[in-house]
Amino acid sequence: MDTSAFSRILITTGLIIVALGLLLRLLGAFPSLGKLPGDIVIKRGNFTFYFPLATSIILSLLLSLILALFRR
Repeated sequence: MDTSAFSRILITTGLIIVALGLLLRLLGAFPSLGKLPGDIVIKRGNFTFYFPLATSIILSLLLSLILALFRR
């Protein structure tokens, strides 16, 4: 691998990490995003199990759409 390809990989990885950080910061601004109907919450005593099923599906669809647009 030459240095040009390696530098592109590092820059792309860095941009992806920055984008994920911004996305996580932005998702904190939407308090209802992690509490959609379809998200599974089980509370028993002092134990809570939370699985964001609906949120995961929506984020997966959005990321698939974004990646499909970038591939064109």
